[in-house]
Amino acid sequence: MTNQNTPASGRAIPPAAPSAASAQADAKTALGWMHTARFLTTAAQLHHLPALDLPEIAFVGRSNAGKSTCINTLTQQKQLAFASKKPGRTQHINLFSLGRQNVTDAVLADLPGYGYAAVPKEDKIRWQRVMANYLVTRENLAGVVMMCDPRLGLTELDETLLEVIRPRVEEGLKFLVLLTKADKLTRSEGAKALSIARLNAGGGEVKLFSALKRVGLEETAQLLWQWTHPPQADASPDRPDTDAPAAVDPQAEPPAAD
Repeated sequence: MTNQNTPASGRAIPPAAPSAASAQADAKTALGWMHTARFLTTAAQLHHLPALDLPEIAFVGRSNAGKSTCINTLTQQKQLAFASKKPGRTQHINLFSLGRQNVTDAVLADLPGYGYAAVPKEDKIRWQRVMANYLVTRENLAGVVMMCDPRLGLTELDETLLEVIRPRVEEGLKFLVLLTKADKLTRSEGAKALSIARLNAGGGEVKLFSALKRVGLEETAQLLWQWTHPPQADASPDRPDTDAPAAVDPQAEPPAAD
């Protein structure tokens, strides 16, 4: 007897690709979840951070790479992540909780920007050590998102950070490079920047991102959802919980660039 999913030729019919409506619903759910972000705590020293057993995603990047703008765009909040008027001066780790109905199921960590020339050398070195210790020792760290201005490429400090987290990435830590300010690139420049970054990302994913044009917004939100909500045995592996709050209007005015 021929299986109903197998044609007369005997070759199995591949499963249907997710419909456009399904993909749109997944993106809406992920963006709605990101919109629940709220301030949790801030710490000037690593040992001041609370010990958590929830998945944590760290945002890192060189000062002026657009890190605060990226966080605010992803969460659809204009002032969640503070962009200092003096880049590099903000020297705290800020945590934001995520979850429906004020029940936290994941945490975002906004790490200080690094590499800004106006910051005294001793402060740079101290914060490089703090960040390295955080990235190496934070037990609940589930993923790292590194912002990079593609017009500058990966700097020496970016490459140093990659070396710090490489052992954890090899052990399963999720890693994403977001090439910010993608609206300033032509199509060919964007393709070239992606190719170069992928060669240097050490096995991590690379995406173009633009707060102004909303490039990469939905894809990044869905990826962060997947990092922190692995499929359960009794749940569909491709569909997040549809009870998450709806996202705000994606056409809303973007936050000011940092």
